[in-house]
Amino acid sequence: QVQLVESGGGLVQPGGSLKLSCAVSRSIFSGAVMGWYRQAPGKQRDLVATITVGGSRNYADSVKGRFTISRDNALNTVYLQMNSLKPEDTAVYYCNSFPNVSWGQGTQVTVSS
Repeated sequence: QVQLVESGGGLVQPGGSLKLSCAVSRSIFSGAVMGWYRQAPGKQRDLVATITVGGSRNYADSVKGRFTISRDNALNTVYLQMNSLKPEDTAVYYCNSFPNVSWGQGTQVTVSS
């Protein structure tokens, strides 16, 4: 049973933008705080941004002012708009709920010239 499906990653030059999407099973999405995480090679998985059902947002300091998390409660989808991308943003990006459920496959974001 697939619960989280991330998409939208790719290769982008420094300074560029990408928008990630995560389709979530309704049973998980409804009423849940949702978050985006990322994991760079050889590093732990870190929380990047969160959003409540009502739209309250929080961000890691490293992405504040550059990333925007949003959600469409009708489509059971959470998004991550990433602007002014830097090479250090390179990672596999995952979404998940709070509390966490089984992880999806993630989507690779590579920022390189």
